[in-house]
Amino acid sequence: MKRYDLIVVGAGPSGLSAAIEAAKKGLHVVVFDENEKPGGQLFKQIHKFFGSKEHKAKIRGFKIGESLLAEADEAGVEVVLNATVCGLYQEKELTVRIHDQIHHYKGDAIIIATGASENMVTFDGWTLPGVIGAGAAQTMMNLHGVKPGNKVLMLGSGNVGLVVSFQLLQCGCDVVALVDAAPRIGGYGVHAAKVARTGVPFYLSHTIVKAEGKDHVTGVTIAEVDSHFQFIPGTEKHFDVDTICLAVGLSPMSQLLKMAGCKMEDNPKRGGQVPICDKQGQTSIPGIYVAGDVSGIEEASSAMIEGRMAGLAASEYLGFIDKAERDTSLEALDSALDSLRQGMFAPKNKGKKIEKTDEGIDISQNLLKHGYVADDEIERFPGITHRVGVHPIMECTQNIPCNPCQDACPMHCIKIGEQITSLPVVDEDKQCIGCGMCVASCSGQAIFLVDESFEEEYASITLPYEFLPLPTTGDKGMALSRSGKPICEAEVIDVKSSPAFDQTHLLTIKVPKEYAMKARFFQGGQENA
Repeated sequence: MKRYDLIVVGAGPSGLSAAIEAAKKGLHVVVFDENEKPGGQLFKQIHKFFGSKEHKAKIRGFKIGESLLAEADEAGVEVVLNATVCGLYQEKELTVRIHDQIHHYKGDAIIIATGASENMVTFDGWTLPGVIGAGAAQTMMNLHGVKPGNKVLMLGSGNVGLVVSFQLLQCGCDVVALVDAAPRIGGYGVHAAKVARTGVPFYLSHTIVKAEGKDHVTGVTIAEVDSHFQFIPGTEKHFDVDTICLAVGLSPMSQLLKMAGCKMEDNPKRGGQVPICDKQGQTSIPGIYVAGDVSGIEEASSAMIEGRMAGLAASEYLGFIDKAERDTSLEALDSALDSLRQGMFAPKNKGKKIEKTDEGIDISQNLLKHGYVADDEIERFPGITHRVGVHPIMECTQNIPCNPCQDACPMHCIKIGEQITSLPVVDEDKQCIGCGMCVASCSGQAIFLVDESFEEEYASITLPYEFLPLPTTGDKGMALSRSGKPICEAEVIDVKSSPAFDQTHLLTIKVPKEYAMKARFFQGGQENA
């Protein structure tokens, strides 16, 4: 039996963060992970993170993963891959299956960071090849470069469903519809909006009746559901698809904690069966800690902070740091974690229908039902301004934890304030120089630069663009509305790419002036994939 000061189960964002924090305090740390590559979900996440600088905002997930791996290596953390932990016992002993052999380990402290698994729903034909989870689609696309399908229907409008839908579009798939049995979109409105403006229709209060096909998916039928989630006869809709992607939630992988005898609870707001633990992640068994989704489903940014907190708590438990040092470090981490848990998507608001923003502005009902803010709703939000010359238009309409735009603007035109969930506002006394840094920094792709006085009859609009092939100056096509409908002809007048933009290209189009506040996407003469 081999001993370590600390054994971490799971090499995802929370597990690596915990291991790094503990190793820096002098602990001998090993991390076991059942996968062939470390990093957990981070290497599937090609989108930019929300939050602030301390939360690694506007950095893409896979780059955060690379940074964590480098930091773990520098700290001397031992990472063992293809290692499945199949037993955890009360004396902090583990059995681990490595290369068809069972190994026995003992840790003076244990941190469980096993994450969560995808939920599934059953319907007629759900076992057909072509029905896949959203995580599987991300693995195929972002880790192995495999296109999951040609025509895809997405079930689930939480952040996972919205983000993966956009990535499917980036991969060249045709997303025929985004469906959810809930009456309103569950994820961030900015994620929904960037999907909607590409032309993907949303069907809320709908779910799948059946998948069609004999040996693989060839189509799908959906239908509207009532308030009791029963099908409404006569509302069936058919789509020709070869892939059905399911993003219907996650469940904490807490089996090891049950095996060890930790006290558990069934908590729907945290995702299901989770351990009872304190703020530092310590379970009912002293020396056994949890971090990340295994203790409650949240974003990866929160998981990394929870991991660091658990690493510090374990370090103090084993005597490598004193309580005063632990508490000083935990205070800053607790503040950072609390800032991520504010706004309308805070854990305390899960399942609630939020009617107004923190500023007292009516939430866009069109956004919640159709994925985009209606033209007659957009003007009430503080990020919408009109002035002579180029200026930012910030279509951020929900209180979400994010503020990179405030830091990105060199002229300090954009203000959010200390509360990172506040809606962004434009400082009317500051002059925008049209650099586009705010457009590129926005994790939700919700900022546009508009010049309503560009020419006598035309306005210019600078859009965030993350599709290939990249249009070139002089290309002509159609401008699409927030709903994804073609509304006018458009011409590309500038394309900017810079390392500082981190693969978000700035596409500037010219449209008739009356469409300056309506055109939000460019569709070239040939299909953009």
